[in-house]
Amino acid sequence: MGADDFIRKPFSQRLLVERVKAILRRSNPKDAAGQKESEAKVLERGRLKMDPERHTCTWDNEPVTLTVTEFLILQALATRPGVVKSRNALMDAAYDDQVYVDDRTIDSHIKRLRKKFKVVEPEFEMIETLYGVGYRFREA
Repeated sequence: MGADDFIRKPFSQRLLVERVKAILRRSNPKDAAGQKESEAKVLERGRLKMDPERHTCTWDNEPVTLTVTEFLILQALATRPGVVKSRNALMDAAYDDQVYVDDRTIDSHIKRLRKKFKVVEPEFEMIETLYGVGYRFREA
């Protein structure tokens, strides 16, 4: 009938996105996809620069050391600045499906993220809290 893949319910948004990316990779020629992929790996949002392949993060060319979970949360927020991400969406981005964490754990990670960036720049206010909704990365 034309089906290319199958996902059983319940599934996470992250799993769906990964499956769609895999299908898109198969449909694009390898040389063009590889070139686009290498260019798109480094995420730049204003003064923030994140390189997932090297697991490096800099703010104003100053290195900021992040844990894997903090890196994934920041990457999820910075990928779409201005878009609000709920705690559940951030948990899906940062944790595997088999790991259970309380949604307040995300609050602790955000607190540590802000603290680490404030060491580099004391006026860092790029991660906004929308009470009762979630978090967003401020648009530059």
